[in-house]
Amino acid sequence: MSTVIRLAHSPDSDDAFMFYALATGCIDTEGITFVHEMADIQSLNERALKAELEVTAISFHAYAHLADTYMLLPHGASFGDGYGPMVIAREPMPLEALKGMTVAVPGKMTTAYLALQLVEPDFEPVFMDFDRIVPAVKAGEVPAGLIIHEGQLTYAREGLHLIVDTGVWWKDRTGLPLPLGGNAIRKDLGPELVAKASRLLGASIEYGLAHRKDALDYALRFGRGLSRQDADVFVGMYVNDWTRSYGPRGREAVQRLLDEAFSRKLIPHMVTAEFAP
Repeated sequence: MSTVIRLAHSPDSDDAFMFYALATGCIDTEGITFVHEMADIQSLNERALKAELEVTAISFHAYAHLADTYMLLPHGASFGDGYGPMVIAREPMPLEALKGMTVAVPGKMTTAYLALQLVEPDFEPVFMDFDRIVPAVKAGEVPAGLIIHEGQLTYAREGLHLIVDTGVWWKDRTGLPLPLGGNAIRKDLGPELVAKASRLLGASIEYGLAHRKDALDYALRFGRGLSRQDADVFVGMYVNDWTRSYGPRGREAVQRLLDEAFSRKLIPHMVTAEFAP
């Protein structure tokens, strides 16, 4: 009898690349039926708060509120290693101009929002869907926007200007990559199923990296109009050796982010990151 596991992730080319092998039957799932569900990261964070999903992509910001229910898988994370979510505006301006400014933000539980609060705690967030932010800034609906996903590659073509890259800010300050999102698995699945699902998800990532062209062809279906060249760059930014394994520095970076968030009272309690096998 097959075990059904809902595997939820964002409809983005990097997540699609990771789960290409599982979605297309390229690897044996050993009796587990993975049902793929896609939604934007803020929606996935909210569903995880209700423990609706067995395995889901989450923001590390959201993980601080989920650690009792979910543990992090040891692979599948997205790190910004010297790059990350960016604040952009119609006109060039210094970082100091953000103080007190209204900024469009892609969700209250996103790591992008948390990172910007670390950079500059005094701004007025306006929450909107991530894909509305660049058009809203361009149209002058908001003076600045915090962008994630492929907007990081395309904002300059829209005539917009970078105010701060939170990944650059974080690495300059800590020497570490900025942890953005990871895959989490519900603890109540039990040790045996958690370990098996973890192994299969890791195998899917390895398969995609080993069959990059085919995985990229599949991922392009989810690129929201990205050219193949841009999709290749974007996937390379967020599916790489950090995705294979956090390693000691990756785990250190996650804990440092959680510790700093708690010290600034941006999350409700101290959290120690827990990883599945």
